Amino acid sequence: MMTTQDELKQQAAAQAAEMVQPGSILGVGTGSTVAFFIDALAARNQKTPLNLAAIVTTSSRSQRQLEDNGFHVSELAEIDQADLTIDGADRVDPQLDGIKGGGGALTLEKNVAINSKHNVWIVDESKVVDRLGGFPLPVEVLPVSCEQLLKKFTRDGLAPQFRLNEDGSRYVTHYGNYILDLMVSPLPIPAGLANYLDGTVGVVEHGLFLNMTDEVLIAKKDGTIAHWVRK
Repeated sequence: MMTTQDELKQQAAAQAAEMVQPGSILGVGTGSTVAFFIDALAARNQKTPLNLAAIVTTSSRSQRQLEDNGFHVSELAEIDQADLTIDGADRVDPQLDGIKGGGGALTLEKNVAINSKHNVWIVDESKVVDRLGGFPLPVEVLPVSCEQLLKKFTRDGLAPQFRLNEDGSRYVTHYGNYILDLMVSPLPIPAGLANYLDGTVGVVEHGLFLNMTDEVLIAKKDGTIAHWVRK
């Protein structure tokens, strides 16, 4: 029996909500699948209060949804470490490496992930690829050097484009920076590209999330949930 993409996301989100331990510190990402997770978490909390010690999130949209459901949201700086973070991904490969940042929150997403004991991604089957690519790789850059970086990335064959708003203006991140989307696909060696970007002055953060997630829940078209665990 075929199911819709939203139904697939809801299935994976419901399973992720069951992974949250009462009294724990929870990190919550952003995106359409995470929105279903928040709904499932709220439904579970309504039946049996989870009494979470704290919740941190990576977007104002998730924060509003959490607060609308009665949860108090803290800043990342207010906690030491999250016990578990649930987030989505734009692409994920069999090595559990991924591309994130399609919504523009890559810097905060990576900071929350790094400061979490355990990271779980929830995705639908369309996000799974054999080799990372098929989605623009976001790179958050400082405005002061964005033009130089555009030229550098172009020279290096990475096909950069400024992310734009609907009105044609440049998209501005939560931290006041721009995003250059690298349109190359499939990506060259991800670890090498990550090192290249990490070592480039003016780059704030990039959307390569390598060796950062521990489990991936994948909602498949046949209605089953695949569960990948990092070995």
